[in-house]
Amino acid sequence: MAKKAITCTVNGKKREYFIDVRESLLDMLRGNAGLDSVKHGCDVGECGACTVLINGLPFNSCIYLAIWADGKEIMTLEGLSDVKGTISDIQQAFIDEGAVQCGFCTPGFIMSSIPIINKENPSTREEIRRQISGNLCRCTGYEKIVDAIEKTQKKRIAEKKETV
Repeated sequence: MAKKAITCTVNGKKREYFIDVRESLLDMLRGNAGLDSVKHGCDVGECGACTVLINGLPFNSCIYLAIWADGKEIMTLEGLSDVKGTISDIQQAFIDEGAVQCGFCTPGFIMSSIPIINKENPSTREEIRRQISGNLCRCTGYEKIVDAIEKTQKKRIAEKKETV
């Protein structure tokens, strides 16, 4: 079993981990970093429960080797809260819109939505559905998830216009 040290930035903090070179990013984040929002779902990249942002783009961490994260910026749901623990606007929108039921898929959906809500131009509901299509939910029926993402994106676009 080959081990290697890697350095990456996780939720804004530079970290070093000593990993098995065959270890998934999911296992590193849950086991070494203690980040429980990264869910262990299907283990084959089909459900999206383990979605994290790597250099700003969503990836299924169960099929992404931890060794590939060397030198990269990783963001998990825990990284969206501020220093006081206040949740982000997208997390609040999921609560407000009732976009959670059992909650298992929620962190993955939220992380997949970050590039969508940060876009400068509004996405159609169909575009949002397409962009979150790598995430599966067994409880909500997706409408409220799309509502939460659309609401947050519109709010952010309006706030940007106000500051210009």
